[in-house]
Amino acid sequence: MGKLSKYAAQLPFWHRKQSSSDTEGSHSEKQKYVGPYDNSPIPRVTIHSFIMGVFVSMGGFIFGYDTGQISGFLGMAEFQQRFGQHHSDGTFYFSNVRSGLIVALLSIGTLMGALIGGPVADRFGRKWSIFGWCLILHVGLIVQMTSANHKWYQIVVGRWIAGLGVGALSLLVPMYQSESAPKQIRGALISTYQLFITLGIFVANCINFGTEKKTDTSSWRIPMGISFIWVAVLGFGIIFFPESPRYDYRHGRVDVAKATMIKLYGVPENHRAVAEELAEIKEKYEEELLHANQKWWEIFTGPRMPYRIALGVTLQALQQLTGANYFFYYGTVIFKSTGINNSYVTQMILGGVNFGTTFLGLYVVEHFGRRKSLIFGAFWMFVCFMIFASVGHFALDRTVPQNTPHAGKAMIVFACLFILGFASTWGPIIWTICAELYPSRYRSKAMGMSTASNWFWNFLLAFFTPFIVGDIDFRYGYIFAGCLFLAAGTVYFFVIEGQGRTLEEIDTMYILHVDPRKSTQWIAPPPEELITTERIARGEVAGTGADLEASDSARARAKETAPGGTADHAE
Repeated sequence: MGKLSKYAAQLPFWHRKQSSSDTEGSHSEKQKYVGPYDNSPIPRVTIHSFIMGVFVSMGGFIFGYDTGQISGFLGMAEFQQRFGQHHSDGTFYFSNVRSGLIVALLSIGTLMGALIGGPVADRFGRKWSIFGWCLILHVGLIVQMTSANHKWYQIVVGRWIAGLGVGALSLLVPMYQSESAPKQIRGALISTYQLFITLGIFVANCINFGTEKKTDTSSWRIPMGISFIWVAVLGFGIIFFPESPRYDYRHGRVDVAKATMIKLYGVPENHRAVAEELAEIKEKYEEELLHANQKWWEIFTGPRMPYRIALGVTLQALQQLTGANYFFYYGTVIFKSTGINNSYVTQMILGGVNFGTTFLGLYVVEHFGRRKSLIFGAFWMFVCFMIFASVGHFALDRTVPQNTPHAGKAMIVFACLFILGFASTWGPIIWTICAELYPSRYRSKAMGMSTASNWFWNFLLAFFTPFIVGDIDFRYGYIFAGCLFLAAGTVYFFVIEGQGRTLEEIDTMYILHVDPRKSTQWIAPPPEELITTERIARGEVAGTGADLEASDSARARAKETAPGGTADHAE
């Protein structure tokens, strides 16, 4: 019996017997516990878990709102006159460099915020870190709002400061949700982060449409000023929410952690699910005490951590390389070039489709699994971009686009179909996978690196898109189509299915080199026999590589990957 069983034995009402019954959506062989305690079914969702998932996702709304509003600002006459450059005929415009900097400097800030946010969250907690980063966001907004005439660089600096907060929140929100959510709805709750990004984009599109005809600074200062409301709601509202139960437990607040879990699960305090999770958290806590002086570079030496870090970084990069932000950042400019009379209306349509279909993603992530959804979504978007790029290059009259109205309409249709595919698959599911990918021992730092990858590629696309479009026009879509083909292959060969699995089971699957293509068929051992990162660190398991391959028990467990098949052996 492993240490998990020893910890479990210390809890009253904890006795184990084998059972083949399963929780909904899981292929793992689970356990049931009998004794003088409540073993009733766990509610799939409770009011507390729902409110937690929705409210904290305001961090995504803030990012989405900024993304949507900056696209509209670039097309506003007053914004161009105040911060743009002059043509010889007296009209105003943004050069590729200036528009790229205004859009992309937010991403530089977000990259830095994502890297800094992990250590800060470990030091001060998830809850109070969210509060602190909201204050920094307010500073960035103030700098932008007070920008004087022709001081375009003040807008750039303000967006960089705001980006620090947005980037940290993009790390903290999925982390807080993954550490707090019951496993049966973990994927859906984390996906609400992406849902709120899409809602923020849509709301910003609508507000921009309502103010873009104003001839004074209120055309852009009203949408920007409203941002203060969203940030204040999250920053001060989070004070009334509990800390992550895992963070509370690791800092000695065991009763508080247990009370939080009881509320989120919606069960009595003597329920089997609470006892099981408390035992797992206690095991991790004991391990962390033994490695309190861990150096940050140890994340590269943990069991299969280089592989997992590379996978997380790649998946976040590929999410950006789907090309979604091509439409969100520059949609107003793109559709103006197709001859559409009011490109702000088109942006509202795209934003509405994006928001509406993300609800589909909340269903998809827990009912069809991560792998199938991502592969199907990648091929769907591949087809949409191939048609969009072909129509834009071969059928659209780019000199006088009004001469080819049907081509412009077709491009809008396939842009909407693309958004449908992105919003229901790659938009929300990548955040879920990256939140599940790493063991708790390394989670904050590793998630910071993968999130930083997202923002790094966000910056590259935001800054260089005007230059690329200027050179190859709508053929840019072929580049995104190629990236989507690569994305489908990456998921097929490297991503393990995590639907219905505990975080500890996912950790074990990566350590044992379970073949991702057969991961849905893998049968998990009892919790005390899981080969986890924490148990390896304590020396309870010989190690990885040749040691694991030589272990009869590990080899036998790996063979359960598929009927008649074996998992990939450790390297």
